[in-house]
Amino acid sequence: MAPIGKTKLDSGWLAARSTGIDLTGIQLTTTHPPSGPDLPWMEAVVPGTVLATLVKNKLVPDPFYGLENESIIDIADSGREHYTFWFFTTFQCKLSGNQHVDINFRAINYSAEVYLNGHKRILPKGMFRRHSLDVTDILHPDGENLLAVLVHPPDHPGRIPPEGGQGGDHEIGKDVAAQYVEGWDWIIPIRDRNTGIWDEVSIYVTGPVKIVDPHLVSSLFDNYKRVYLHTTTELVNRSAWVAECSLNVQVTTELEGSIFLVEHLHTEHVSISPGASVQYTFPQLFFYKPNLWWPNGMGKQSLYDVAISLDVKGFGESDSWSQHFGFRKIESHIDSVTGGRLFKVNGQPVFIRGGNWILSDGLLRLSKKRYKTDIKFHADMNLNMIRCWGGGLAERPEFYHYCDIYGLLVWQEFWITGDCDGRGVPISNPDGPLDHELFLLCARDTVKLLRNHPSLALWVGGNEQVPPKDINKALKNDLKLHPFFENSTENGNVKEEIFPVLKGANITAEPKDPSQYLDGTRIYIQGSMWDGFANGKGDFTDGPYEIQYPESFFEDEFYKYGFNPEVGSVGIPVAATIRATMPPVGWQIPLFKKVDNGYVEEVPNPTWQYHKYIPYSKPGKVHDQILMYGTPMDLDDFCLKAQLVNYVQYRSLLEGWTSRMWSKYTGVLIWKNQNPWTGLRGQFYDHLHDQTAGFYGCRSAAEPIHVQLNLATYFIEAVNTTSEELSDVAIEVSVWDLEGACPYYKVYEKLSVPSKKTVPIFELKYPKSKNAKPVYFLLLKLYTMSDYGILSRNFYWLHLSGGDYKLLEPYRKKKIPLKITSQAFIRGSTYEIRMHLQNKSRKPGSKNLLYKNICTGRNGEGDCDMASLEPVHRKIEQKQEGGLIQSICKSFSRETNGLRVAEINGTDVGVAFFLHFSVHASKKEHKEGEDTRILPVHYSNNYFSLVPGEEMPITLSFEVPPGVTPRVTLNGWNYHSGHHIY
Repeated sequence: MAPIGKTKLDSGWLAARSTGIDLTGIQLTTTHPPSGPDLPWMEAVVPGTVLATLVKNKLVPDPFYGLENESIIDIADSGREHYTFWFFTTFQCKLSGNQHVDINFRAINYSAEVYLNGHKRILPKGMFRRHSLDVTDILHPDGENLLAVLVHPPDHPGRIPPEGGQGGDHEIGKDVAAQYVEGWDWIIPIRDRNTGIWDEVSIYVTGPVKIVDPHLVSSLFDNYKRVYLHTTTELVNRSAWVAECSLNVQVTTELEGSIFLVEHLHTEHVSISPGASVQYTFPQLFFYKPNLWWPNGMGKQSLYDVAISLDVKGFGESDSWSQHFGFRKIESHIDSVTGGRLFKVNGQPVFIRGGNWILSDGLLRLSKKRYKTDIKFHADMNLNMIRCWGGGLAERPEFYHYCDIYGLLVWQEFWITGDCDGRGVPISNPDGPLDHELFLLCARDTVKLLRNHPSLALWVGGNEQVPPKDINKALKNDLKLHPFFENSTENGNVKEEIFPVLKGANITAEPKDPSQYLDGTRIYIQGSMWDGFANGKGDFTDGPYEIQYPESFFEDEFYKYGFNPEVGSVGIPVAATIRATMPPVGWQIPLFKKVDNGYVEEVPNPTWQYHKYIPYSKPGKVHDQILMYGTPMDLDDFCLKAQLVNYVQYRSLLEGWTSRMWSKYTGVLIWKNQNPWTGLRGQFYDHLHDQTAGFYGCRSAAEPIHVQLNLATYFIEAVNTTSEELSDVAIEVSVWDLEGACPYYKVYEKLSVPSKKTVPIFELKYPKSKNAKPVYFLLLKLYTMSDYGILSRNFYWLHLSGGDYKLLEPYRKKKIPLKITSQAFIRGSTYEIRMHLQNKSRKPGSKNLLYKNICTGRNGEGDCDMASLEPVHRKIEQKQEGGLIQSICKSFSRETNGLRVAEINGTDVGVAFFLHFSVHASKKEHKEGEDTRILPVHYSNNYFSLVPGEEMPITLSFEVPPGVTPRVTLNGWNYHSGHHIY
């Protein structure tokens, strides 16, 4: 008997171009199967795409390196046959008794023919739909099965105009597919248009009855103390007799150290007619004061495990299903004060600070490991929402799994964009895809795939456009809210009489239970600039997308509307990434060309232009922000100065929005968080997973509790986005000059900051003083008076009005002494390195400052940016993946050599400015341009500065490839030689 459940088919695949194979699918899966990766067959990337397979086999160059994409033939020129490919594999499966087996394709692009043991099946069109084929009767008796899949590209792959453009010639919009593949102002065209088996393939064995698409819904009452779990599932009886079933639902929660509490275990008896498919609704399960799921920064992401199992009389266990599930309620409405959409989770307003997401990788080389890094990076930045842009994907369950774990709310759009669906240049087809029913089929199937994830917050019809009228009307109807989830009250309570007594039954009448809706729990908004977003009317009122003066983000006229779904800026990565993704011809920095109006225009090299570089100047509006630090000498100098600008840009952007929290704004989404390829614009981390300094500017600005400088008014502001009032806190303000002196020092004590408020505290008057220095540093600390615990630390470099930062150039020669103590904790290939840094310089007789960062927990969770030591795997993740459920101290073995101490000598006094770590593979020799970095690395902080006498703990965590010894290197504005720290 084959084991019940899913077996992934994610290895051992072969691929070949269809025009190179003279055999039929029947022959390939009977008499003439390929014997191995012998031409024309090659090892295939499944899940993946044709182009990903060709890159893996080095039959085409890496399209993301330099200008190599230009040497790959585009489907518009080659014809669709060039990218029509066979994929072949074998698998073992031998059934017994009344077992059944399906082959499941979670997604293909765009259509396919499937052959199994000489039998043909069709996978119809559509990139965003699941396919399930019952192959019970065509398995081979000996259990050895041959599977071949012929995958066809999208029907309308389109052509790329010479000038490029948003979505090419827009033809891809006629299909239900991702639209970015024809190129955009941030990505090159994808030559095969992502043709392939791009998502999970599996075989799934059940008994006579299988479970299909359970729907879990929680309803919350009495100020979230009384909670009900509603569950409906489809049951399919594939046998020829009446199936007498025991249907069980079990809800468990994790306590401590592999101890799980069964909250509920309920069994129902169900009879299902031969060949019948029924919707079955369980009686609701009651919970009193369950642990709630909260977004990042608001509380814990509590998850329960809901398991449904089904036993058939005379057979035994027939099928089972499980899902992590969070109890939470998401509401939103258009705020009367700001006109922006205001979100609430569990009754608490959420000030949205998030970003736009395209997809993890432009060639759809998606993996659970990469998703984990992507989403944890977003949580590390203190963001609380990700918008899945309409020209990209309906994101995968693995993406949502990590959003559930790390607390990222998700705005999921369907596959409509203004550029390809009614707007754009030239004007595109306004009627959406050619097949509206296919679009709706894919949309409904996507809802079923994703609806059980607590992180999923809302559905949106499209990007800067609404779907065609019939599609929009159908989506509004399909995604209508159940009465429990309508905004009937502001406190989360609903009138008791609308709560019916529900009993398990086969549903034939109008459904009353919320789990019988397609979704019923989340709003549907017709487009990204409608109904509380941008100006709410669909006009182009998002953006801007270019460099800004930092103070502009704080000014009244910068953005008029309450919620900006897209505002963007620069984002060039570090020099090592440029060298790793471009040949030497691409290492040339831009030329700085003076124009008539006194501004400077940046002229990038052709490789940077191809990689969509966005300049750090906007002639006529913004002077070049890199030149404010002096003319860069080479690539390293340019990228370092760009990181200074990146940090300032994104911190200012988020602090500007936060300064007007609730009074002018309800939220902002940055365009964009990351690049799915090696692009040079609008990103917090690059495609190789190295962070820009903008990552840490964002991380600082989006702290739940934060102290900041309003760059327009020069008032110090205290920000409290939590649900508790801050009381008995103080703010320390210190100004430091380039000589290491502290000419301005103030402490404001016994402050209170109300919940969900930004409060101006006092004006920073140093710039108005007679002896103010033209360039100076500002350190702000918000701390609790009872124990001096730092709640927020914020460091600025500033110049007087009309000035610049050129005085920082000679400051690079300062030799500031540092002491760094480090200790490594190692588990297998995973390293956690804890460091303690101290700026050992200090002028005699300087003021008694709060030098040490004493970590104070947030909301009782012990979460503090500067000193938190997070486990490498969170508990819910470890449970799912079978890891040990222990804290970091228990799960890592201490290195035998204990503490290491590194001293960087220096005789100067001053700020150790713009320090940043990197992790490398130890090598005695390496070639020019060789990338020795170990990526990704999670840092508790990076791109930071230390004033004289100040101390700071930093934590690094990363995985090391087999056989590699890591070394940790420190660089900084006045630390140039790459000091070896560990």
